[in-house]
Amino acid sequence: MLTILHVDMNAFYASCHQAQDPSLRGRPVIVAGDPKKRNGIVLTASYEARKFGVRTAMPLWEAKRLCPKAVFLKPDYRLYVEFSHWAMEILKKFTPLVEVFSIDEAWLDVEGCDGLFGDALTIAEKIQKSMMEELSLPCSVGVSCNKLLSKMASDMKKPMGITVITPDDVQKMLWPLPVEELYGVGPRMAKHLKKMNINTIGDLARIPAEFLQAAFGVVGLRLHRWANGIDDSPVDPHSADEAKSMGHSVTLPQDITTREEAEAVLLSLSEQVGRRVRCGGYVGKVVTVTLRDSSFVTVTRSATVPYTNLTEDIYRTAKKLLHSNWDGKTPLRLLGVSLSGLIKEFDQISLFAEDEKKKRLDRAVDEIRERFGDDAIFRASLSSRDLLGQKGSVALGPFLKRN
Repeated sequence: MLTILHVDMNAFYASCHQAQDPSLRGRPVIVAGDPKKRNGIVLTASYEARKFGVRTAMPLWEAKRLCPKAVFLKPDYRLYVEFSHWAMEILKKFTPLVEVFSIDEAWLDVEGCDGLFGDALTIAEKIQKSMMEELSLPCSVGVSCNKLLSKMASDMKKPMGITVITPDDVQKMLWPLPVEELYGVGPRMAKHLKKMNINTIGDLARIPAEFLQAAFGVVGLRLHRWANGIDDSPVDPHSADEAKSMGHSVTLPQDITTREEAEAVLLSLSEQVGRRVRCGGYVGKVVTVTLRDSSFVTVTRSATVPYTNLTEDIYRTAKKLLHSNWDGKTPLRLLGVSLSGLIKEFDQISLFAEDEKKKRLDRAVDEIRERFGDDAIFRASLSSRDLLGQKGSVALGPFLKRN
């Protein structure tokens, strides 16, 4: 039965700005880092900008060369979260079985909904219409019998496409595609597969499962099933109830070459991570630091700590990881901090009065920022720094992809 839909919002960040500001509609819009800073990249481009060859992850200077008349905007994550919430509420009008996959994607199981809204294809059309009429947001919808095929289908026609893939269509529609277009095959896996002369999804599907299992373990078996269009995972509306990790990262406007500068950035990141974790009512036990140098070599290191959501605990651990994995001289262009192993915060009486003071301090800072904005209060050690492009704390994009 074709009862699984995948809804993918088209050029979501750019579309949110166009929906908010009607004067931007029909114009090329590029969401990227500050055009005044070096080494910015395109986060997303409207379809009007894509006609000029602008693509996600393209260097900002190249996007400006290709489309000099584009409107360049900084990311506004609060705006995107608001539109995402409204979009998901629209989807829930059609079925309670909505699994949020990311800020701009979701699966729906519409089995049994035909009496109210029609068959799956009709529901897909109604979803597109509702998104445009209520939010002015375009979306593409994939219709199939499982989550994998519906997601593959939604990628095939953009913007505002509706694509149906049945099990009988897999060989004709999916097998000729490059192997990297299969959901779950990232750049690194694609490189390994191509070394084995597995270049298309069809090549992957025809390889014996035992061979792939020997080469890649459980992942190999899963990819073999997906290449054959097989996926029995249910649409789970509670999949996002428990966050697995929360983190922030920043590509710096200029390379960092001193420990003092790096520690200041880590402190700002740790404050934002701590605030998000506390607002969600979580505590976590694994602090992870990401370091990327000017040669794009990336190092990720983690340390386990007692469950916490205190900014100072996160920062202290992040700083130790920094010192043990960076020589203090190699230029750094990106820093990231995350807290994982999250569970809902439990009532715990601290044995140390100092911890209770830290908690009260963090809560007070959170409340001030909630009422008066992120820049209303910041640590004295950050008051004279502009490493991130502005003084005090800085709005950074959360990691949207689950770890």
